[in-house]
Amino acid sequence: MIDPSRAGATEPERVAEALPKWLGQRWPTAERVAVTDLGIPLGTGNSNETIFFRATWQEQGQARSGRYVLRIEPRDPPLWPQQTATPCPSVEVQYRAMQAVAAHGTVPIAPLIGYEARPAVLGRPFFVMGHVDGRVPTDWPPYTREGFVAEEATPDQRRRLFENGIEVMAALHRIDWRKADVGWLVPQDRPPSLRWQLELHRAYALSGLDGRAHPILEQAFDWLETHFPGESELTISWGDAKISNLIFADYTCVAVTDWESVAIGPPEIDLGWWLMFDRFMHETSGSARLDGIPTRAEQQAYYEAVSGRRVTNAHYFEVFAAMRYATVLIRLGDRYTACGRFPAEMNMAVDNIATQVLADLLGIPYCWTDPHR
Repeated sequence: MIDPSRAGATEPERVAEALPKWLGQRWPTAERVAVTDLGIPLGTGNSNETIFFRATWQEQGQARSGRYVLRIEPRDPPLWPQQTATPCPSVEVQYRAMQAVAAHGTVPIAPLIGYEARPAVLGRPFFVMGHVDGRVPTDWPPYTREGFVAEEATPDQRRRLFENGIEVMAALHRIDWRKADVGWLVPQDRPPSLRWQLELHRAYALSGLDGRAHPILEQAFDWLETHFPGESELTISWGDAKISNLIFADYTCVAVTDWESVAIGPPEIDLGWWLMFDRFMHETSGSARLDGIPTRAEQQAYYEAVSGRRVTNAHYFEVFAAMRYATVLIRLGDRYTACGRFPAEMNMAVDNIATQVLADLLGIPYCWTDPHR
């Protein structure tokens, strides 16, 4: 059942009462639709309210059932900067991105049931998709220490897991964004570009800091400006490209999840995020690399091989990724502090694991009060 202590969670009674009618409108041949077994997945992210449920119904005299996933717009403001030309709910961004990607048939996406913009149904916009059976290498507990990757997989299976994830990322980058239905991601006043992404995140960081100092992030923006590599080919950028956002069955990806930070940008944005999170899960967290998990150099080389793209500035995009991570954690740190999860003196909006990764990549001391001290 849904944990009643989960702050801000949608009441299960409301879901169980309203969702059957909503589903029935999308399944015209279904009768007596019911929703049961509501639950919140372990390790659910901070950007969505996610609920698993089972639907049962009658169709042409036969009993039918299936497992589904409900994602509801969070009550809190979004953690990621707004990419769309016109502001829209995060769940709408995710649903439309998955629709566009699924239409090409080259990237595995969960079956999409429908999106609801009207808040009258559940109080906030939401979408429903089919549940995909499989396993996920989790960020917490870290897949490097617990779970099927650490405890069950052979070295060959671990390598296959990572290589297949990279293959899926490369397949996404082969979709022509101009022909896909993603024009709504193009900024209103200018064409999409790496420059636009850098300026967007700088403005978002300054807005979140609201006058507070963040010396390491400030140095990162200076470094990214100084070493700006120029513009390159643009693709659909997943935005949250990491192994823990993939669902696997038999070490093959069966669904790509978490699209709330999707954008139009260079493919290296995704590769940099992928490599940065590998660094975070290993060196930064103090976990040894398990036998079979490719090194970052090997992962980059594999991406180049399967994508046909030469990557000459991977370090720049790792720094870019850590900058994005630190920018997002400003608002998340403030949110955790406001609800009492962390004391104010920890200054979590500035002093956090993302800042440490960023300092490591820049080769500067990790000290948020004065990085030169």
